[in-house]
Amino acid sequence: MSNQALATIAAVPPASADILWAQVLELSCELTVQLPIAGFRVRDLIQLAPNLVIDTKTSIASDVPTAVNGTLLAWSEFEVVGERLAIRITDFV
Repeated sequence: MSNQALATIAAVPPASADILWAQVLELSCELTVQLPIAGFRVRDLIQLAPNLVIDTKTSIASDVPTAVNGTLLAWSEFEVVGERLAIRITDFV
């Protein structure tokens, strides 16, 4: 959605804005958490295989970039919740 479209929604009365938002709330988008791996080379790419462990040299508390549809939106940190890996948003861009 463009900034102009968002500005249009923000400028209308709340009841009308709810109707406008209802049209887009169910659209899918892709959330991507990027884990930078310094020093990763083509030789490493060629050797990728199931069960291979790649050392990221990134500490658990390090913030990682989080994007929606390719646009950087926030910084997040990884967190273990039960048996699942999750992210916690730490800062918005």
